Amino acid sequence: MSDAVVVGAGPNGLVAANVLADAGWSVTVLEEQPVPGGAVRHDRGVHPDFVSDVFSSFYPLAAASPVLARLGLEEYGLRWSHAPGVVAHPLTDGRCAVLGRSPGTTADSLDAFAPGDGAAWRRLYELWEGVRPDVLEALFTPFPPVRATARLAGRLRAAGALRLARTLALPVRRLGEEEFGGEGGRILLAGNALHADLPPEAAGSGGFGWLMAMLGQSYGFPVPVGGSGELARALVARLAARGGRVLCGRRVTEVVVRGGRAVGVRTADGGSVGAARAVLADVSAPALYGGLVAAEHLPAQLLADVRRFQWDFGTFKVDWALDGPVPWQCAGAVGAGTVHLADGVDELTRFAAQLAMDRVPDRPFLLFGQMTTSDATRSPAGTESAWAYTHLPQRIRSDAGDEGLRGTWSGREQDVMADRVERQVERFAPGFRALVRARRVLAPPTLESLDRNLHGGAINGGTASMHQQLFFRPGPGTGRPETPVPGLFLASAGAHPGGGVHGAPGANAARAALRRRTPAALTAVQRFLAGRDRTGSKGRPARAADTAATRRHG
Repeated sequence: MSDAVVVGAGPNGLVAANVLADAGWSVTVLEEQPVPGGAVRHDRGVHPDFVSDVFSSFYPLAAASPVLARLGLEEYGLRWSHAPGVVAHPLTDGRCAVLGRSPGTTADSLDAFAPGDGAAWRRLYELWEGVRPDVLEALFTPFPPVRATARLAGRLRAAGALRLARTLALPVRRLGEEEFGGEGGRILLAGNALHADLPPEAAGSGGFGWLMAMLGQSYGFPVPVGGSGELARALVARLAARGGRVLCGRRVTEVVVRGGRAVGVRTADGGSVGAARAVLADVSAPALYGGLVAAEHLPAQLLADVRRFQWDFGTFKVDWALDGPVPWQCAGAVGAGTVHLADGVDELTRFAAQLAMDRVPDRPFLLFGQMTTSDATRSPAGTESAWAYTHLPQRIRSDAGDEGLRGTWSGREQDVMADRVERQVERFAPGFRALVRARRVLAPPTLESLDRNLHGGAINGGTASMHQQLFFRPGPGTGRPETPVPGLFLASAGAHPGGGVHGAPGANAARAALRRRTPAALTAVQRFLAGRDRTGSKGRPARAADTAATRRHG
């Protein structure tokens, strides 16, 4: 028996486990996959000489996160690396907006589009620097962030606070038009907004685009040296040093509720693990409510809200082993770790409109990662480990590219879509396809099979739109890690503040568990273990009220 059981060894689950272990709790983490990390893993599956990040790669939120900073992961071997440039957004006419490592570099890039846009960028950056500590505290602490909001209001005074609120609520197209005379600043903001599922005309997309761009300006888009899985490895090593354990290949099928509280979990192999104090679930909200936890233990309104839960877009990703550097026609893209590929804001709007109509885009907006440029250990000298991903509708009705894609993601459909992705790269880097030594295609079902939280390839734990953020996440009136079941806490990106590798949902859940620790629950756990031990041997039959409906997860 452990004080706490954590379901899922993604970054949020591992952060939660570390916070609890720091408080002296015994912790067991159960993970379905054969290795920990969730969507923070790397391999050599494209080519044996090339390291490829399977899911996420660049971590501005991790670099900014006070949660991860407090863990001191550098003591456990984690090292960060940066590309010379942060983000580039080339256009087919040869111009290129560049988010550099310094505000001056970015400003010079934008002045090339329209004189005065560099000064506009500096003003946005000065605004960010003035509010950065309070914005980050508000972002990474449980909702509502009372102290950070009060300090921010005091700092800005009434009129300034209202202007900032308006800026954050603007669609990114409108924000770009208000701030910049040329296309450069507008595409930098809009491309960053589409790191989530926020189209240029969506309310709040301006705030998200500004936040991501400013994080890049302040912290860069760093990568772990050696592969993204090094971040997960450091979290596991830190946990082990404090007595915690991570058990892989253990799919949790039930959260057991007894005596009105969560007392442990059952696994697909018939085993069970008791939790004397808390169960923390690094799983999606729909998988938890009415899935791992039986509907009979949950309020009817919560179940109704979960049925309205909206996933973010699906993801289609291609990894490459390239025989040489990407032949960008714009020199500004050469040294950037992340490159956004769409020919202006209008093309981004066209792409988003096709997604809204459940169509596979014919000119997919791509986020392109140059991993060897960012970390020289990723591939042999003179080559490049690279990837690109694009968004897809969760439900596909038609193909805007007229190639018959229907979302079956058969071998033929995967090849057709991967070829479409490569043609989009060729628009900005003629000769790219001739450099491909090997490629790997990760369609939405493949991504989900490798991490069950990525429903249909969704990588954000649910839409980032305003109607499912803050106290609407994962449903109206929530916004905190506590659940209706005492002793059970939501520790995934399904809780505030949502997606991104920063550890905040896990840390928030752990702190909530520490505030509500109840050793008296040991008697309920002991009854649970008496009925069914860790190896799965059965004692007395469980009552209907003691069981939970099964849902594969872990």
